[in-house]
Amino acid sequence: MADRVSASISVGGTVDADEFEELTAVIASEGLAVEWDGEPFGPHHHVAGEPLRLFAHEVAGGSFDDLENWCRSHRLPFVRWCGGYSGQWGPERVVATGDGGSKSYAVTEDDEVVISRSTLEALGSIEAVVAHFDAADFAVPPLIVRDPGEAGITLATDGGHHVQ
Repeated sequence: MADRVSASISVGGTVDADEFEELTAVIASEGLAVEWDGEPFGPHHHVAGEPLRLFAHEVAGGSFDDLENWCRSHRLPFVRWCGGYSGQWGPERVVATGDGGSKSYAVTEDDEVVISRSTLEALGSIEAVVAHFDAADFAVPPLIVRDPGEAGITLATDGGHHVQ
């Protein structure tokens, strides 16, 4: 049986209606909830203008492999946190900015980014250390579900006028 810990993930970016349906199916297969010990996520929990924020306890390996891979392949940004498992791994934050990749950062159990001496030495300057912390603090954008009729164009309302 795999080692299990608590984990959370925030997902943003833009998907069309069919992709949103796929995404919600992947979320359901991962057994994610809308809050710690809350009810399972359903499409009706999506709040316009917000990223999806999802939670689970007893997550094998501390990661949501299917969901994270789906997000990477669809270039959706996400940030995932997991607690550490004594003797196996420490707490981590994984940041994916939507470019298809992701980077792991060491954090505390409270999701505060920390840095080891070896990382500090490898970065080499205070500017590089600050950039490291800034990259770890990536803000996940809202999840936007595009209307299929919009052909990839998202319109926003600004004072009664539509802007692109």
